Amino acid sequence: MAMGGAAGETRGRGRRRSRKRPLSEINVTPLVDVMLVLLIIFMISAPLLTVGVPVELPKTEASAVDTNDKPIAVTIDKDGSIFIGESEVRWEQLAIRVAEEGGEKAREKAVFIRADGRAPYQAVARVMARLSASGFTKLNLITDTAADETTGG
Repeated sequence: MAMGGAAGETRGRGRRRSRKRPLSEINVTPLVDVMLVLLIIFMISAPLLTVGVPVELPKTEASAVDTNDKPIAVTIDKDGSIFIGESEVRWEQLAIRVAEEGGEKAREKAVFIRADGRAPYQAVARVMARLSASGFTKLNLITDTAADETTGG
């Protein structure tokens, strides 16, 4: 019986060792949870990362413009003040500052003009004429879509 007891003890130890083996499976659930949270955060914060000065864009039925390069954004507020990014630009320095903002090959990049719907038409026309005369050929007027107003939602 003593031998049976010794054999039983080794079997018991063997079972204990098998229970202490580390798990070789990776638990993916926490990784998926973190990724979903990050996805939601980026989806919410992306629209908030628009260009600097808040303006009320005019409503149109135009579609979005496709571009590969990061465009240069020029903003005209309701008072006719001109901004590049968030910094105000004097009329005399407009073409120079847009060229600096665009870096090399700035005149080949798209220039997005974001004009407040209440901005004087003369201010918008002058900005476009100045940039066109300075060699910028890809001028784009940015507007909001009027889909919300026409569908009632």
